[in-house]
Amino acid sequence: MKKKIVLGALLIAMAGIFGGCGKAESETAAKSAEETSAPEEINESEAEAGEAEAAENEETQTAEETAGDEVITVSVGTMGTYSPFSYVDENDYLTGYDIEVLRKVEEVDPSLHFEFTTGPWESLFVGLDSDKFQMLANQISGTDERREKYYLTENPYHTAVNQLIVKKGRTDINGFEDLVGKKIGLTVGDAHNIEAEKWNEENGNSLTLVYYEEDITTLLQEIVNGKIDATLNDPAVAISKAEIQGLDVEPVGERLSETPVFFIFKQDELGKTLQEKIDAALGQLIESGELSTLSTEWFEADYTPQGK
Repeated sequence: MKKKIVLGALLIAMAGIFGGCGKAESETAAKSAEETSAPEEINESEAEAGEAEAAENEETQTAEETAGDEVITVSVGTMGTYSPFSYVDENDYLTGYDIEVLRKVEEVDPSLHFEFTTGPWESLFVGLDSDKFQMLANQISGTDERREKYYLTENPYHTAVNQLIVKKGRTDINGFEDLVGKKIGLTVGDAHNIEAEKWNEENGNSLTLVYYEEDITTLLQEIVNGKIDATLNDPAVAISKAEIQGLDVEPVGERLSETPVFFIFKQDELGKTLQEKIDAALGQLIESGELSTLSTEWFEADYTPQGK
């Protein structure tokens, strides 16, 4: 009996020893696991901080890029009655060659957005001078007077042709000498007038020049009604307007001049910025051939300076 008690006590003591060792090993393993996982938690925190910083930097960069590409809204003065360069179609949509060139410019340079305001010819330069417009688009040539007062694009986007326009079927008029004693209708301030005024001055003022505030539309009506005998204008314009009104007119004689046309800006800081940006875009359109393609679509011929 005594041996059994001693043996039982010995077994209990050994169990305690082994139990204690197992517990110690478990605690050591747990502690080791904690120490191993701690750096992982630190690494995860550092990664999260790095991602947050990268996101912040990306947002800052995006904001800076947005600010650098800020869109400039440009008010453009145009007649809106000068087909095929600037007119309102049957769907009440402003279009025309000049308008569509600027829409191409918008595609090349998204930092530019054009808003068009229409008005009579005599109001355009007044509007530019008074800051109603920031630029003009209306088949405008680069006279010395305009170059002195305004900025013009370095790149012309069209070549305007100047020719006598008469009632269809007239065979007695082919040049200025045939108009002596007859009436030529001209629009006030129109660059097309220069040829007639110069010839008249050099030939004893033998022509009767009748000036109108209205545009070519009225002049064509006056020709058909017999109130004037001829006018000067671009055949593309005259024929387009005549077709719309159902008027029978035609160009006669030789081309009196071929004049490049430009977009016009006020001589101030904004005007210079617009001139440079639009010139750059026109340069790309010329180089790619898109401008020539657009001209051919509108006139069935390339009237850009590069195509002449």
